[in-house]
Amino acid sequence: MKNKHIGSSFNDFLKEEGFYEEATGHAIKRVIAWQLAEAMKEKNISKAEMARQLKTSRTQVARFLDPQNCSVQLDTMQKAAAIVGKRLIIKLEDIPQSAA
Repeated sequence: MKNKHIGSSFNDFLKEEGFYEEATGHAIKRVIAWQLAEAMKEKNISKAEMARQLKTSRTQVARFLDPQNCSVQLDTMQKAAAIVGKRLIIKLEDIPQSAA
């Protein structure tokens, strides 16, 4: 039996299997969580202080910083970014025709 995935990219494989959007979403969340945690360290902002400024609980901040938890609201990400002196930029880009 010939393997249909030989020679294809991992992204092609994820798209064919129907997991590309989910995997991309998880990757984006992991990067944002990591960047936010690093910015918090640089600014010496604890989870408790972040929670106080976001007017939420420390548990909610821990969930937000958990790279496995993808259910974070956009406004929460924007507020957290502002607290550490950053801004969140999200944009739509055209998908190249060869990748569609």
